[in-house]
Order: sequence, then structure tokens, then C-alpha cells
Amino acid sequence: MEMTIGANIKRLRTAKNITQEQLSVAMNVTCAAVSKWERGETYPDITLLQPLAYFFGVTLDELMGYDQEKIQAEIDEVITLYRKHRHSNKGREIIVKAYKDYPNDYWIMHYYMWNIAGHFADNDPAVLIAHKNEFLAICGKILDGCTEENLRLGAWNMRAKILHAEGKTDEALEIYKTKFTDWYTTSGQKTEQLFSKNTDEYYFWLNKNMYELIAFAGHKLAQVIFYDRSLSIKEKGKKAISYGKMMIRCFDEAEDIFFAGLAEAFLGQTRGLLMYCGGDDEDVVAILDMNLYVAKKIAEAEKEDNVVHEAYFPTRVSVEENDFLAWIVNTLINPKDERRAELLKNPEYKAVLDKYRK
Repeated sequence: MEMTIGANIKRLRTAKNITQEQLSVAMNVTCAAVSKWERGETYPDITLLQPLAYFFGVTLDELMGYDQEKIQAEIDEVITLYRKHRHSNKGREIIVKAYKDYPNDYWIMHYYMWNIAGHFADNDPAVLIAHKNEFLAICGKILDGCTEENLRLGAWNMRAKILHAEGKTDEALEIYKTKFTDWYTTSGQKTEQLFSKNTDEYYFWLNKNMYELIAFAGHKLAQVIFYDRSLSIKEKGKKAISYGKMMIRCFDEAEDIFFAGLAEAFLGQTRGLLMYCGGDDEDVVAILDMNLYVAKKIAEAEKEDNVVHEAYFPTRVSVEENDFLAWIVNTLINPKDERRAELLKNPEYKAVLDKYRK
């Protein structure tokens, strides 16, 4: 946030049609001091702010160029840019600067803390300990002054992570037990229970929650296979391909989008794990082909079924992505890192993308 008081003094002085010398006399400072204020080389002494505001007939906020709506718009723009680059070095640069410029914004604090910590999973205990005091100070600010529940839970989560890094795992688990909800008291479950079971509203939320849960289950299953230390990376790929084929057979036979949703979540998560954690191109291509096949089925279903659309549309960043398949393909053809750029040189990988690209 740039301090604009000097420019404001010059603007207000000019509007009053007075000289720098006249202003200096009124404020009992030198003419050179006023000149430096207006050039942005120095700022007025804090004791002069109220007299200056009174002299010009403006509020202190107006004098200092503080426009809450403008500042919030700047913060929103920075956060949007950060979310786009959060997993890159550019994202780190954006959020570190934002924290310096807007140190009291709760969302900026939140994103800064979790970026430095390495995001929400697989955190390095050494990093957490190294930044312990800074992170706990941020958590304290959020818990003392912020009313947004997601940010407050983020602060409790960080406190638990730091306790675990210090070897106090029982205390960390107690935080999760007392501060976080269980599966049956989630917002989705409670939204569903708001309506009578013989109503259209209940059936809508029941189905929407089901899609969210199968996506969650698909991601978990992919991780269960990938982090099985008894399997080699090739065996993990082979098992994932086998599971993917089985899910697609279920979809083809039942023609129920439930199985397509389960398969897409499982295959999408597996594809990412294999791409970036040592899987060979052959397995990545096989997984990708199945992944895009079920994504296509979901894209077709969401045009006819509002529940499917509501379940999958929030995933997409922009309304320009007119369906779920287009969103995935457009994401993959963007070579945002070395691994993706490398795969795009593979004719078989590119052929699969071209097959589903509109």
C-alpha cells in the first residue's frame, strides 16, 4: 500500500490556491519541508496530521489517501494472483510482498503462513520450528480478531502442526479432536438435513454431497495405493490402471455418473502423483486416457443434470471453461512446469490430449 499523503497535500493546497510558503507558515514549518512532503521525500510529523486535515477541511483518512474500498480491491487482486501461482516461486514472491504491504489482512496472513510452511500437508518440521514464533503470532492475531471460521481453523491447524513438530503429538491431536468437526457434523451433512426427505431440495443436496464424497474417496484411494511402500512405482501404476479399468466397467455397465465421478477423482489424483513422483510416461498416458474418458462423460452429464453441474462447476477457475473436460484439457496443455512440458513432447501423451481437445 503506497503512502500518498504528499500527493494529497499538493492536490489540496492547489485546490485552495495557496502557495507552499503560505502552508508552511500555517503549519509553522519551513517551505523546504512542505516541498519535501509534496515530492514524497519525507512525511509530515505525526503531530501535524490533525492540523493539516483541519486546515484543508478533510478527514485524516482522506488526507493520508486511505481508501478502504480501493485497498480491499488491491488485496483481492493480489489474492487472486497468488492463488493462480501459489505452488510456484512466483507465488512465494507475491505473498511475501503482500504480507509486507498488507500485514493486517487476515487472508494475506493466512496465505503467507501456509505458503512458508509448505501448504497443508507433508510439512517439514524444521521449517515449522524455524518460523514458530512468527507463525504463532499470526495465529494469535487471527484467533483474537478474525471471525471467519475457515481462517480460525487454519490458525488452530497451524498450532497443531507446530506442536507435532515439537514432539507434542498428543496435544496436536487434542486440537483436532476439540476444534474440528467430525464427518457427520460437516456443512454438507447439515445442509442436507435442513430439508424433509420427501422434498426435491433434500434429494438435490443428497446427490450433491454424494459427488463431493466420492471425489474425496477417489483421492484417498489413489493415495492409499501410491503411498504403499510395499509396492514399486511400476506396481503402483499397474494397480492404479487396473482399478481405473474396473471403475470404468462399472460406469459403462450401470450408466451411473456416480462411477464416472469416482473414477475421475481417482484417476486425476493418480495421474498427478505418477507425473510428478517418478511414474513412467507409459503409465501416465494410460491413466490420462481413462481420466479424460470419464471427464467427458461428466461434461456430458452436467449439461443435462443440474446437480452434476453444481457439483463440478465450482472446481473450475473461470466460466470460460464451458465444461469439466475442457477445463482439464486446457489445464494440461499449459506447460507450466518442466515435467508437463516434457510430457507434451511425448507423441502418445499429446495424441490423448488431442483426442479429447475441442
